[in-house]
Amino acid sequence: MEQQHLIDLAYLVAGILFIMGLKGLTHPRTAVRGNLLGAIGMLIAVVATLCDHQVLDYQTIIIGIFLGSLIGAVMAIKVQMTAMPQLVALFNGLGGGASVLVAFASLTAENTTETESLITNVAIVCSALIGAVTFWGSLVAFGKLQELSFLRKPARFSGQQVVNLLLAAATLLLGLLVLGYPQDMTYFSIFLIAASVLGITLVIPIGGADMPVVIALLNSYSGLAAAATGFVVDNNVLIVAGSLVGASGVILTKIMCKAMNRSLFHVLFGVLEAVGEVADADEVYSGKIKSTSADEVAMLYDSAERVIIVPGYGMAVAQAQHAVRELANELESRGVEVEFAIHPVAGRMPGHMNVLLAEAEVPYEKLKEMDEINPSFAQTDVVLVIGANDVVNPDARNDPTSPIAGMPILNVDQARTVVVVKRSLSPGFAGVPNPLFAADNCLMFFGDGKQAILDLNRALKES
Repeated sequence: MEQQHLIDLAYLVAGILFIMGLKGLTHPRTAVRGNLLGAIGMLIAVVATLCDHQVLDYQTIIIGIFLGSLIGAVMAIKVQMTAMPQLVALFNGLGGGASVLVAFASLTAENTTETESLITNVAIVCSALIGAVTFWGSLVAFGKLQELSFLRKPARFSGQQVVNLLLAAATLLLGLLVLGYPQDMTYFSIFLIAASVLGITLVIPIGGADMPVVIALLNSYSGLAAAATGFVVDNNVLIVAGSLVGASGVILTKIMCKAMNRSLFHVLFGVLEAVGEVADADEVYSGKIKSTSADEVAMLYDSAERVIIVPGYGMAVAQAQHAVRELANELESRGVEVEFAIHPVAGRMPGHMNVLLAEAEVPYEKLKEMDEINPSFAQTDVVLVIGANDVVNPDARNDPTSPIAGMPILNVDQARTVVVVKRSLSPGFAGVPNPLFAADNCLMFFGDGKQAILDLNRALKES
């Protein structure tokens, strides 16, 4: 068998492993195996690519592998789960930046025929455009997730959507000029600057509450940039891998849009949040907040038959998932039915809560998606909300003027009693007060998430 046939076979095996890996990542139970299959597929693809191009300077490649492995290992150890969305944003950006560098290097290379040159140049323009938008958009997303002071608030102005559309049209026209004059680096430089500005202006008006959607969309962009780069360097497995990432990112984006009642069209043009008047927190909470303690909540559990736990970003920040699992185990030992309600965008990235609870060895079958568990809140004795805010805000369902109007939520307010664990009455990522906290059936358990649950576990055992 010829070497090229072996390489093509290796690419086919790698592509199959990528698909199997993505399939495994759809469920926490098989996620580790799926991740391993994807990694093996990438190893096969890298080795086959090195053999395909008959690389002679392996020294540089070995140095690159060593440095990349070192940086990756340090990140895996040092980066907390609460900062994982920022890390994903950086990874998306690095993928886009790599596509831009490959496009720049390929544009200066000499092609063999006029037809091949045109096809390659089209791929170069697509790779550079999507890569630049992804790189700069991801950096802005990172800054927002990191809550950098100059990016914390959305930057909006009148006619912003029109400006984005005009900028996108101008960038495409510059891309056509690059196709017409591929050796003129001035046109290419201006084209890259326009694409970079477009990446910034698309993401900068988006508020923090919508960042899970943006992360999913940028992930799709990075995949599309990789697929275009595959055409640039004539690498089949890169085309396949990029297409898979791009397609899965689009699917995930649509799921996130549905979960947040957002339009995909508005996502693409950087206008996500609904426009509405934010209620005054003093009017919502004044004289209506009822605080509680661990001992009082423990007494509620003494007569409870069914309990639902709703995790949120506050649980992730406090690293309270293990204490929450102990609480669930203690309640179940008393014959209480315990389930976990998972909102699609709880936390700051898709699947954030699933990963945390899986890390704490909470059984997968107890993690219930929003649509599955919502009908059962009315038959629930006690709902314990830990650090969640916007995903349990009844204004999304009841107030059509709210900035989060129409966003599907967990209907915790329909339970007999709701206990909310929070440090304070500060708003969630959407920046709006939550009338649930002032509801007649709601008790506020103020304090650090982990310490509050530890105190509750102690009170339960003592009772």
